[in-house]
Amino acid sequence: MSPFRSLIPVAALLAACNAGSDVDAAPVVVSPARTATPTPTPGATTGGVPFATREVATFDAPWAMTFLPDGRMLVTEKGGRLLLVSADGSQRTTAATIPVDSAGQGGLMDVVLAPDFASSRRVYLSYSVAGDGGKGVVLARGVLDGNRVTGISELFRATPFVSGDGHYSGRIAFAPDGRHLFFTNGERQKFDPAQDPKATLGKVLRLTLDGQPAGDPGLTAKGFHPAVWSYGHRNLLGIAFDAQGNLWEQEMGPKGGDEVNLIVAGRNYGYPLVSEGDHYDGRPIPRHSTRPDLEAPKVAWNPVISPGGLIVYSGKLFPQYAGDLFIGGLSSEALVRVDVNGTNAAKGDQWPMNARIREVEEGPDGAIWVLQDGANAKLLKLTPRS
Repeated sequence: MSPFRSLIPVAALLAACNAGSDVDAAPVVVSPARTATPTPTPGATTGGVPFATREVATFDAPWAMTFLPDGRMLVTEKGGRLLLVSADGSQRTTAATIPVDSAGQGGLMDVVLAPDFASSRRVYLSYSVAGDGGKGVVLARGVLDGNRVTGISELFRATPFVSGDGHYSGRIAFAPDGRHLFFTNGERQKFDPAQDPKATLGKVLRLTLDGQPAGDPGLTAKGFHPAVWSYGHRNLLGIAFDAQGNLWEQEMGPKGGDEVNLIVAGRNYGYPLVSEGDHYDGRPIPRHSTRPDLEAPKVAWNPVISPGGLIVYSGKLFPQYAGDLFIGGLSSEALVRVDVNGTNAAKGDQWPMNARIREVEEGPDGAIWVLQDGANAKLLKLTPRS
């Protein structure tokens, strides 16, 4: 039994789960699905989206996308299809079909090109699978050969595998050094693993490009799993480096308290000891201000935005937003901008999109691309209004 079990009464376990916060609720989860915020959060923009919006394609429950150097796209669908899509969205082929466990919040998740993709053609993926002890998220790698991604093999898997279908996380970001990657593991709606040093759940992990643990040496010396870089996280659905090498992460809080964090090696981000939200059964969680020894978020939302997908904008089409974060809003049905100034951040705009936004990406020309969530989800390209 986890040494942290006493922190969360077992009877409250399911009641406090954040069901449906990032995909349709799994049947076994009893907490309420998040619904759209009825009033704008502070800093919200209540008018129309200040972009020209063009529909490019539609997909079945897409989760993530990335651009190839030639402008084509790789798009993941929750059910396990990896699609290779032409730059204009008019043509697509199935690059791979991956056997995944797609129940609840599971499925085929992130897709990211290796830093040396131009020569290696390597593509990194994350997805959920069933195995000994339950289910978990894995990191895998394949090679784009023509129109197919072949030789897909598992590099790393979260530990332990547990029951349930939620909070896998599974986001991938490559470090500026080109030799490491960062991989997010959600706490799987189990609370305690986020503080358990032996588990990778509820953590940001650092790995080599071959999936070998390369976590924070200070934590490893204290007995943590050797892949752990930071801990005390909940459901981490976005992670990205800025031009200065700062690592930004966003995660869903419980009932309230969605967060943007600046990830620093060895730090404890507090969950479930502290949060800016509370449990779904009504039990309060102490705020970060009560524990200055724990790392507080740079930005928090209550009412929530239900963040899904994160980029640091670096393109030329919107120079006014250079270095800012863009986040997809699921229950908030919004595109959210966070204003970044060095290692500080503040709420920027919250533009209504009238649909759940699962993913945000920056195109080769600096356009902002967003993927809606669910069936018949649209891929939209956002450019400046003329």
